[in-house]
Amino acid sequence: MGYVLVEPSEAESKTASGIILPESAQEKPAQGNVVVCGDDMLLDGGKTMKCPVKVGDKVVYKKWGGDEIKVDGKELKLVKFDDLMAILE
Repeated sequence: MGYVLVEPSEAESKTASGIILPESAQEKPAQGNVVVCGDDMLLDGGKTMKCPVKVGDKVVYKKWGGDEIKVDGKELKLVKFDDLMAILE
């Protein structure tokens, strides 16, 4: 299974209309910046799938996808290639 390490974007602290949200009400966005691309994914039949994104890409991933990990005090997400939904420009 291929994985990508993503640094999630900060949660919004204010709504579009200007209401300030307390930390407990802030929802973590399912998007962030790619920090590391994992190894190629081995598919059935011996074919491989290269990482679909590159380091520095801003991506959207499935809300419940990925595993949260901490590296040097930073919260990161380990996301499967299959859980990536889009690359933002």
